[in-house]
Amino acid sequence: MSGSHSHSHGHSHGHAHSHGDIDSKLKRRLKIAAVLTGIIFFAELFGGLLTHSLALISDSIHVFMDLLALLLSFLAIYVSELAPTEKRTYGLHRAEVFASFVNGASLILVSGFILYKAYGRLNNPVEVDGLGMFTVALIGLVVNVVVAYWLHSYAKTDLNIKSAFLHVIGDAAASVGVIIAAIVIHYTGFFMIDAIISIFIAVIILFGSLRIVLEASHILLEGVPREVDLKAVKEAILALEDVKGVHSLHIWSICYNVHALSAHVDVHPTCKGPRTSIVNVINDMLAEDFHILYTTIQPDCASCNRNDTLRTITHAER
Repeated sequence: MSGSHSHSHGHSHGHAHSHGDIDSKLKRRLKIAAVLTGIIFFAELFGGLLTHSLALISDSIHVFMDLLALLLSFLAIYVSELAPTEKRTYGLHRAEVFASFVNGASLILVSGFILYKAYGRLNNPVEVDGLGMFTVALIGLVVNVVVAYWLHSYAKTDLNIKSAFLHVIGDAAASVGVIIAAIVIHYTGFFMIDAIISIFIAVIILFGSLRIVLEASHILLEGVPREVDLKAVKEAILALEDVKGVHSLHIWSICYNVHALSAHVDVHPTCKGPRTSIVNVINDMLAEDFHILYTTIQPDCASCNRNDTLRTITHAER
């Protein structure tokens, strides 16, 4: 890689606006939202056990996903403020990704268990307390609406907060489903709808969990961020004045909202300015157009294969 050559490197850090820049008001809202969501989780879980409502228990697991999203958002803010160390030069940003993977995998198992129990209740419906089910679900819906309102303005500009916001909106929708089921049970005694709503919520949890696991795996395996087009990045660099070629191009994510890039850039022989000025222009463009804030750019690499855009990494003996 670039560190093996004597050419100059460019590092872009000045454009980064980390989660540490988010004001204390958001931190306070995330804390309160997490506490309220945690209370709703336990209320719906124990309420479901008391009313024998599998739909309410299923919704409590969906609320747990919201709680996880809120805690991960807060964790992202916390770890972004920690200084890197000699052992962990990126700090602990990957902690949120690893936590997402573990929790997503566990929730896949939970959704499978809910589907299993729901199937059993379809064959043998259980009597459910519709009024108690309605009360607990209504409280959950109100809390979700309040939390969504708190996070809405921040979700417009921060991808991490947006993820938590969408989780809360999804659970609000699930709570509406539970409320409808409770009303049907109270007025008609059609207890099978509890299992039907449970299946609906379990499927939502399953797809959400799969998305979390796949996204976390993609980051852990150093995949190109899904919102970044590598070819478009290469073409944008080549379109800059005095840039002749790009090779050994790598783009990855440090965590969900922080992207990094390394590349070798061939500078046109007629270029009269300093190489560092070209690096600065590239860094400014990457930050502005692709939200890539951390870069290592090496101009003029004489020993590289200039046709090797995606440089193959080979293992070598020490």
